[in-house]
Amino acid sequence: MERLSNEYTIDGISVTGLCEKYGTPLYVYNTAIMERQYKRLQDAFKGVPLKINYACKALTNLNVLSFFKSLGSGVDTVSIQEVWLALKAGFDPKDIIYTPNCVSLEEIEMAVKVGVRINIDNISVLERFGHIYGAKVPVCIRMNPHIMAGGNQKISTGHIDSKFGISIHQLRHVERIVTSEKIHVVGLHMHTGSDILDVDVFLRGAEILLETAHHFKELEYIDFGSGFKVGYKPDDVTTDIELLGEKMSEQFNAFCKEYGRQLTLMFEPGKFLVSESGYFLAKVNVIKQTTATVFAGVDSGLNHLIRPMFYDSYHHIVNVSNPEGQPRIYTVVGYICETDTFGWDRKINEIREGDVLAFHNAGAYGFMMASNYNSRFRPAEILIHKGKDYLITKRESLEDLVKNQIVLEAF
Repeated sequence: MERLSNEYTIDGISVTGLCEKYGTPLYVYNTAIMERQYKRLQDAFKGVPLKINYACKALTNLNVLSFFKSLGSGVDTVSIQEVWLALKAGFDPKDIIYTPNCVSLEEIEMAVKVGVRINIDNISVLERFGHIYGAKVPVCIRMNPHIMAGGNQKISTGHIDSKFGISIHQLRHVERIVTSEKIHVVGLHMHTGSDILDVDVFLRGAEILLETAHHFKELEYIDFGSGFKVGYKPDDVTTDIELLGEKMSEQFNAFCKEYGRQLTLMFEPGKFLVSESGYFLAKVNVIKQTTATVFAGVDSGLNHLIRPMFYDSYHHIVNVSNPEGQPRIYTVVGYICETDTFGWDRKINEIREGDVLAFHNAGAYGFMMASNYNSRFRPAEILIHKGKDYLITKRESLEDLVKNQIVLEAF
């Protein structure tokens, strides 16, 4: 989002104009930022065969999926429903990797039937899968490297108490199952967490996974997950992708030379690709001053953007209606019957009732985690592509709330 004179714009389109056209609250995504992030990762890993699989759990709108497909991306899915969406968006099954956790074998079999890549993270499932399919269906195995990484306990997935992946210390058990069931292992995978800042964390995880890879002789690719940190605050420190690309490419190529053939290096970024592309726009309903605090209450809440309440995440907030206003201290809250605080004691240009606030970094896990709590409608979604705005999800209505309910005639 750019400030031009006395107005904020996204790719040349007025932010307040979007609110007048589509109403609030509103999610807005800019494909130019998505493409910038995608190409940045590509450029950092030019020295290796690279496959980027967009982790679509961050934002599964069909238009966003189709856009990443146009860039050459594959897609990382965690549910059969995401698999179906990826297929609907036009992805070839071979470009879809399915990485579920704690799902039934029946769901995995559904994924097998449509021909996507299967990633297994549980020993019992691996054994049952091998018993059914043997060498007929190639698999990837998700290992847990026991590395504590990530910006929040809830998004740290590679430590010893995590439910994700098969412990690296169970490698011998995995080998026994693979040998006895003649399982065709074509990939290894790990994902240690999100918001990782230290490049050395990735390198250490990669070292562990590459050591493990020597135990499997038919590998085609190794997937190192993602977790790159993006900037939430102005001038925030982020993962040095260029340094990571330089060091990890060297590490990976050295491994491939030892292994005897060149493999594909995979990443599955989600937040890294879409977080900074998105803005959440909400209108200020009330200014409420108490003995200690000035509240700015907006026409939204944890039902639309739960990350600040769920993860204590920071979203930079800008008053797009009053760029020249004198900065004051506000606590921005929602209209839900809970304590749904978006930000405490924020310095924001003077907020007036009716102003529009823009929440930055709303492209990942914003709309996807939205709900109908308090029977509120979920917002509309807008995609900005090459200087034009498109409605990609309509705002919900009362009919949407009740369409799956069955009204009894017994009362």
